This record gives sequence, structure tokens and C-alpha cells, in this order.
Amino acid sequence: MKTFKRSLASEQLITKSKEVFETQLKERLNLTKINAPLFVSKESGFNDNLNGIERPVSFQLGGVDHEIVHSLAKWKRWYLGELEVEKGKGIVTDMKAIRADEELSSIHSHLVDQWDWEKVIAKEERTIDTLVAHGTAVFEALRDTEKEMASQISRVVTLPESLKVLHTEELYQKYPALTPKEREHAIAKEFGAVLLLGIGGKLSSGEEHDLRAPDYDDWTTKDVQGRPGINADLLVWDSIREKSLEISSMGVRVDKEALELQLKLTGQEKRKELPFHSALLEGKLPYTIGGGIGQSRVVMFVNKRAEISTVQPIFATY
Repeated sequence: MKTFKRSLASEQLITKSKEVFETQLKERLNLTKINAPLFVSKESGFNDNLNGIERPVSFQLGGVDHEIVHSLAKWKRWYLGELEVEKGKGIVTDMKAIRADEELSSIHSHLVDQWDWEKVIAKEERTIDTLVAHGTAVFEALRDTEKEMASQISRVVTLPESLKVLHTEELYQKYPALTPKEREHAIAKEFGAVLLLGIGGKLSSGEEHDLRAPDYDDWTTKDVQGRPGINADLLVWDSIREKSLEISSMGVRVDKEALELQLKLTGQEKRKELPFHSALLEGKLPYTIGGGIGQSRVVMFVNKRAEISTVQPIFATY
């Protein structure tokens, strides 16, 4: 088992990094901090089934099956409706999750901590432009946090001043011989920071760049050039690990048509019967955009740490 020498000063840097970034994020996206659930009932359909393989940690309360959340992607959208939040405003939470099937590495642990945010938009704002604007805001919050922390720990700022925006199909055409992860490393190294659009839909190769659940991000609606997906990952070049680092996954959320199509494509049409899905199909939920931002990864990046176990209250077991 690995152990790391910690100090009060190192803990203060972790806390400061989170405070700076969260303040930047709330201001740039017009978000209000709220409390969030640690678990949800299985029958609600609120839990994120990620790529459909990971098993949630489950238990019973009063004879009802409950699950530790994987993320709050669907719960946030429902809760915005409950709060009757107006267009242009949103919420952000400190989300804590347990992912028992997570493959452990220097950037993955079973404990997932992220800023889960969601914002109400108009139907006509369900566009690539809206996605890019919000992705850019997240990048700018990260860039300014890196600058602030660099001034405190005498580090060189590594992020560029601007964000490269690229679709996964363009990335495939640029590096057809590489695997999806190798493409991410290559493009992040070239540009320093990339908003990679269109995660979940099939590329011209017939394969997906990566998988996405069918019931929150819209990965089938096409842009003006006919490329699918109004969702994205924010990647940066990690100069310590010398690899790309995914900071955030985000997307314009599915409308009725996109949900029906994506459930059909993934063979999960039975999910229409769940409370969340039926509410969406009946037009009872607001149109939203949202995402998750890894707190530990932000702290790792701005403080130039190579191991997630140096910024989480855990001991590494990988």
C-alpha cells in the first residue's frame, strides 16, 4: 500500500484550489451551490448507469432498493424543475460517489468527487454554440485557478490562453491509426487544452470514440456539418504525467426525440417506464446543459501532482 507524506500546508493548498475554482465556476456559469443526495432509489431511474457496465453500490432501506450515485446527471435536471429555476440560471453540487468497478490508476480511484452542475436553457439553445460557450467558461475557470495557484507555489502556468475545439470525427481523421485514448494524448499535447465534441456517437470508422449513457447527454443530434453529438469532454495536457487529462464531461441534455432514439440505439427502451424518463418524455422537465468536473483532477492539475491519492483522503491500493 502506498502512503504519502501529508502536511497541513498541503491540505490548505487542496482546499484553496477547490475554493478558487468553485468561485470561478459559479460566477462564469451563474450557478448556485446546493446540497445533493448520496444515494437514490433504484426505481427512480435517477442514477447514472455510465457506459452500462459499471455496477452501482446498492443496499436496501425499508425494503426498497437504493444505490449510491455514480453521478447526479439526471437528478440535477429533475431538481431544477422542482425548484422552478428560470432560464440562464443553474445549480452546482459537491458530488461524492463510489464506483466499485472503476479501474484504478494514477487518476482513478473508487472515490469520485466532482462538481456536478446543471443549468436551464431555452429549447432553441440546444446547439453546439451553447455547448462551446459553456465548455469555454469551464476552461477559463480552470485557467484562472491555475494562475492563482501558480502564484502561490511558484509554478509555471501551463494552460494556453485559448481552447481548441475539435469534433471526434476530425480527431479520428487526423490520427486514424491511433486508439481513441492515444488520439486524446496527441491532440492535448499539441494544443494544451481541447474541447472534444461528439462523445458517444459512431465515427466514420463505425466505432464510437467512447461510450455514453443514453439518457442525459445528447450524442445523436447532428451539427450543421452532419456530425453527431452536442456533448463534449474537456481535455488538458498534463505535463507531470505527460498524458492528456480529462477534467470534465458535459453536454446539452437529451430532449424527447433524442432520448427515444438513444434508448432505441442502446436497447434500453424499457427505461421509458422509469419516473425520470417518463417525466422527460411527457415534457415535464426543463431543457438543460450540464456536466461533471473532477475535483481531485482539478487539484492535481493546478498543483502539479502525479497521483490522485495525494489529493484524496485515501490510501492508494493499485
